[in-house]
Amino acid sequence: MKTWLILVTALCLAAALAPFVQAQEKKPLTEKSTIESIEKMQRLGNDKASDDKQAKVYVVPVRDDIMPPILYVIRRGVKDAMEAKADCLILDMETNGGRVDITEDIFDIIGKFPGETVTYVNKDAYSAGAFIAVATQKIYMAEQSVIGAAAPIMMGPTGGVSEMPSTMEVKINSAIRAKIRTQAEKNGYAKDVIEAMVDKTKKLERDSKVLCAEGDILTLTNLEAEAKYGEAKTPLLSSGTVKSIDALIKELGYAGAQRVDVQPLGAEELGTWINAISPLLLLIGIIGLYIEFKTPGFGVFGAIGIAALVVYFFGGYVSGLAGIEWVGIFTLGVVLVAVELFWLSGTLIIGMVGVACMLVALVMGMTDIYPNMPLFPTGGGKGDSMPQVEGIDFHDLGKAFSKPIGDLTIAFALSIPVIWALAKYLPHTAFFANFASEAASGVESVAALAAEVDSRLGQVGEAITPLHPGGKAMFGDDMCTVVTQGEMIAVGAHVKVIGHRGSDLLVIEA
Repeated sequence: MKTWLILVTALCLAAALAPFVQAQEKKPLTEKSTIESIEKMQRLGNDKASDDKQAKVYVVPVRDDIMPPILYVIRRGVKDAMEAKADCLILDMETNGGRVDITEDIFDIIGKFPGETVTYVNKDAYSAGAFIAVATQKIYMAEQSVIGAAAPIMMGPTGGVSEMPSTMEVKINSAIRAKIRTQAEKNGYAKDVIEAMVDKTKKLERDSKVLCAEGDILTLTNLEAEAKYGEAKTPLLSSGTVKSIDALIKELGYAGAQRVDVQPLGAEELGTWINAISPLLLLIGIIGLYIEFKTPGFGVFGAIGIAALVVYFFGGYVSGLAGIEWVGIFTLGVVLVAVELFWLSGTLIIGMVGVACMLVALVMGMTDIYPNMPLFPTGGGKGDSMPQVEGIDFHDLGKAFSKPIGDLTIAFALSIPVIWALAKYLPHTAFFANFASEAASGVESVAALAAEVDSRLGQVGEAITPLHPGGKAMFGDDMCTVVTQGEMIAVGAHVKVIGHRGSDLLVIEA
């Protein structure tokens, strides 16, 4: 018995000590072996991706000045790539630069893509183009391509370049350098190289060779950008020169991957104008639908309102902000409100759900949300009860919702006095009566409807639905749509007609 216990104890001790003995026998990892191991794992990962499932590479063209239309293309391309769970995103770049604020937005958009990000400088990446390239993890260049010359300039009123005051130049350069340093540090680029592209007071040297003298702005050819310096032979900026996007995909280890080229819609410039007038579009939509609900049949006001809202949602789609599905949510809301008004008056809940659907659709149709991201915080942050989530920035909700909520607030604020004026004065004008009659597609005219309403003044009927405050009431053999002055009236109560609001009879409890 004792011999059996001794053997079991010895086996347990041997099993427990085995990992420690093996750990002592392993050689410590050197920096070189660590880098080689990482590169090997990346190659194996890419090979596995091609074996288990076909890898996906999305190519987004950056073929114009860095202005809102290019922002829309990049945003839509990144969201499409995230939706497809792409492995790599390539920016096919040829640009002379553009606006700094748009460039900063593009930094944030690129940072949301979870896979590998690469810039292919396809001839030119000047100014803001160079900044965006630094925001990606790798830079490759085409033959005889150029990158750099990223000093900020100020455009004059006529579109030409104006001289920037010295104080403003120092201030702007400082702010831009800080933002670019952040991107360079994140992606492993040499900060002094990037700063030499922005600040002409910086001098760039490598291996006792002056690459950019003080007073000059750094601009690199593809050969200069890929030149290696120092004992570690580190490339100055570029990872190499390749002849084409297909060659780049192969160089990155995605041979055989599915390539998807994001195509501009051709309406991005239009989207810029639509977003600028979105409060006006909302105002037209609200007023148009209000007038349509208050007039018989379907006429020109309803068509104008619907057209304005369709253009509003189209602007969000072109801008890459939201999908077309929010149009369906808004349509559902309109249908529910119509059911509440015309068929099931007084239920309230149907109308409230419909209004909620419409408001949510109007806000979300212009809100920048990314696919495959949680809509709400999912865990605790480091010393922070509200962690950063890439789908929406919960530290600054105003950043995500400020534009749609602001547009909606402006539209509602302007619509209140307009609707009040329309409800008080326009129904009594001959112009409105004739116009609405022609737009009603052959149904009863507004003038005739007004005459019928006036003939019911003083009549007493019975509420057949709860009036909260709208509902239905019977006057003799006629069922009419009625509305109170705000009070709630129960089913079966007697009501008296004292006036009208549009086509609805205004009643009080008799």
